[in-house]
Amino acid sequence: MKKNSVVRNYFVLPCCLLLLNLCVGLVSYKAKIVEDPLERTAVIMAMVLFGGSVVGFFVAPAIETLVGAVHRGSRRSLGGLGEAGFLLALGAVVFWLYYRMYILGPEHLLPSEWRNPGR
Repeated sequence: MKKNSVVRNYFVLPCCLLLLNLCVGLVSYKAKIVEDPLERTAVIMAMVLFGGSVVGFFVAPAIETLVGAVHRGSRRSLGGLGEAGFLLALGAVVFWLYYRMYILGPEHLLPSEWRNPGR
């Protein structure tokens, strides 16, 4: 198995899934402004389908391309140190986002103008 596919399968893909989960949490938070349960369910499903498409088609390939570029550059200059630094930074950013979401609340990931009324 090539190293790029190992990085993709065991780190980049799980990070993208974690980011998708954050998107689902934000969608659930924003959907609370819809009063009707059937409409709220439809809004959540539509937003999750759209978010899943964005993560699957844009975010995951972009991160994979970036990791590939860092991997090639690190082999030429810093060995594995450059790639390891990028992967640690990616993990730290995902951890920070999760901390803000689940400890401080989903409204702390959004600009103040996008927060639900009354919060």
